[in-house]
Amino acid sequence: MEDFIQKIKTFIKSTDFSKAVLLGITLSLPIFIGITFDIVQVATVITVGAMLASPSDISGSTRQKSKGILLSMGIAVTISVIGGNLHFLTWLKIPVIALLVFGISYISVFGFRASLVSFSGLFALVLSFSPVSGNIDPFERSLWIGIGGLWYLSMSLLWHVLFPKGPTEFYLSKTLSLTSEYLKIRGNLASKENDREELFRRLLIIQTELTETHETLRGILISTRTGSGQSIYEGKRLLIFALLIDMLELAMAHPVNYKKTDNFFRKNPQHLLDFQHLLFEMSRRLEEISHTLSDPKKLSKTSRLSEFLHQVEQDINQYSNQNDLNDEDLSMLRNLYKYQAEQTEKIQKIEWLLIGTSTPQVSFIKNEEARKFLTKESYDFNILIENLNPASPIFRHSARMAVVTIIGFALGEFLELQNSYWILLTIIVIMRPSFGLTKQRSRERTIGTLIGGVLAVGIVFWIKNPWTYGILAIITLIISFSMIQRNYKAAATFITLSVVFSYALITPDVFNVIQYRVTDTLIGTGLAVMGNLFLWPAWEIQNIQKTLCTTIAANRKYFAEIANFYKEKITDPSALKISRKKAFIEMSNLSAAFQRMTQEPKSQQKNMEQVYEIVVLNHTFLASLASVSTYITNHPITSASKNFEKVSDAIVANMIQAETILDEGKSKNITHTKETEDIFDLTYGRNNKIVIHSNDKEEHSAQLEEAYLVREQLKWLLAMSKKMPLLVDRLPLH
Repeated sequence: MEDFIQKIKTFIKSTDFSKAVLLGITLSLPIFIGITFDIVQVATVITVGAMLASPSDISGSTRQKSKGILLSMGIAVTISVIGGNLHFLTWLKIPVIALLVFGISYISVFGFRASLVSFSGLFALVLSFSPVSGNIDPFERSLWIGIGGLWYLSMSLLWHVLFPKGPTEFYLSKTLSLTSEYLKIRGNLASKENDREELFRRLLIIQTELTETHETLRGILISTRTGSGQSIYEGKRLLIFALLIDMLELAMAHPVNYKKTDNFFRKNPQHLLDFQHLLFEMSRRLEEISHTLSDPKKLSKTSRLSEFLHQVEQDINQYSNQNDLNDEDLSMLRNLYKYQAEQTEKIQKIEWLLIGTSTPQVSFIKNEEARKFLTKESYDFNILIENLNPASPIFRHSARMAVVTIIGFALGEFLELQNSYWILLTIIVIMRPSFGLTKQRSRERTIGTLIGGVLAVGIVFWIKNPWTYGILAIITLIISFSMIQRNYKAAATFITLSVVFSYALITPDVFNVIQYRVTDTLIGTGLAVMGNLFLWPAWEIQNIQKTLCTTIAANRKYFAEIANFYKEKITDPSALKISRKKAFIEMSNLSAAFQRMTQEPKSQQKNMEQVYEIVVLNHTFLASLASVSTYITNHPITSASKNFEKVSDAIVANMIQAETILDEGKSKNITHTKETEDIFDLTYGRNNKIVIHSNDKEEHSAQLEEAYLVREQLKWLLAMSKKMPLLVDRLPLH
């Protein structure tokens, strides 16, 4: 029950719920005013305009949101004018509708925010065929739609003034919670009794979600800062965010050799429990911080982190005094302890930033440094030209959307359905560029509509009060919008309820409305799935080639920055961290692409084992890069040897070879020179013996650790880079 209550609280604090409440208020007020002054028709069109402007209201700076809303409003007004004047014969309408749908859908080639503007345009086109505007002239209707868009923009800005911290608190809390889940999975992976393959898959999914959340939070925290300064609140939140990113990198930088740990923990089970207790306590503490983020005073002052960390340290000391001591096991334990001690320290820093009052001791991140990490969307006109070909997934999706839409339109006209525009609405909401997402949404939409229809029949049968219908219509509308990103099946259920209650206010034959709603949904979902299946399908195996190439290139650039940092002894790690961010994002995109592959028909899940092997290899490669990166940016380092440069060049060459195979679609001669094979015999001396020249014991120990880590990681990176061209060469290249 406590967990359920906490989930409800988290949901209410979410930006999804906040935006749904805003939209509910924005849509309801004009209707109430319209009823009061007997201008319901005009008020309805104003609410349509507000709804059409709302999709682009996503997290980001006020300027970005305002631009998005204005663009959505602009395209909605334009399309409404065109759609409202399509009075000619059906056979003439069809090519015009097809061109409009293709053109509007094609806008999404510019990225996520552009896809939301595109959706507003498609939504406006569909609603131009609906009877919501009554007999209002198309030009007047478009004017009221524009006013509705401005109404929503003003309410959105007012909402931001009233609740400026809402998005920051939600996404930072989500990042804390996801990081907590990541550490919890790492703790479960330590035990061989658990299903490690499934846990590792879950780890990749969490990492993908974390990277996406990082990108959203990065935009909120950095874009909203003023040019000349920042508030203490913003500065502290940005530092906490930076610590959470470092925690993810640190976790990736310490992959566990489970074969070694299993052998050790089998003989020392208590040590395993103590390590797990510490990881689980880290996870629990981060989850607690996420729940009390907006009110840090509620965070409990006592934590068992130090207690568990001390217990692990005692285990290591106890083991080091044993007669049958294994130096390799002791080294493994100390490395694990060091990693967990660093993670514990970061959690304690987060607590201090939230609770501490000594602001002068806080060293804030400068604006100019922070802005380097923002990802900027490109709106170059050449992108439109480059994608204007059948090989482009967006081109295919736009063409598919156009064909399926006109089929749905023609069916509605031919069958003379009461609300045939619902078919088109279902199509534009469900259809996605990938088959897996379309199929999933279709299934959830159908189930949700059927459940909503059944519930609506029961409620309308027992309740005959119009005021109750009105209240329920608003409540279900708010819930539906808040659930769209979280649970589309539930969202579809509440959307159906809201539509039925709205129609119950104006028509006595509400059961017919339910019948047509279900029928139109079934037709729309069927057309969407069949369209993705048979009309220029874009299977992930066809696009995975480009995604792999981009991911390998991002890892290569990250490695190049690491090598340059090490060779040149650069003091500013900004360039290295920017390349790290890009590598994490591309790895996230690759993992997401693989997940989409698993949702496609079995007949299209070709070479899944090879693709999964490459995904895991790139993840492991990135983890190794994170290990070197974390070490060289947090420890004093010595001069790089000439052989370091030779190995670095060999790694880069192997990765370029893999990119070339993927880019050109054909294999090159995959060979490795003898110099590359024997390079480690020369790195630190003959027979791989590390030679350190230092009289200072502490300095000698540090140099020995550096030499060992760099050498071992370089050997591992070289081995993986050799494997990459071989693996990608086995894929069927298109």
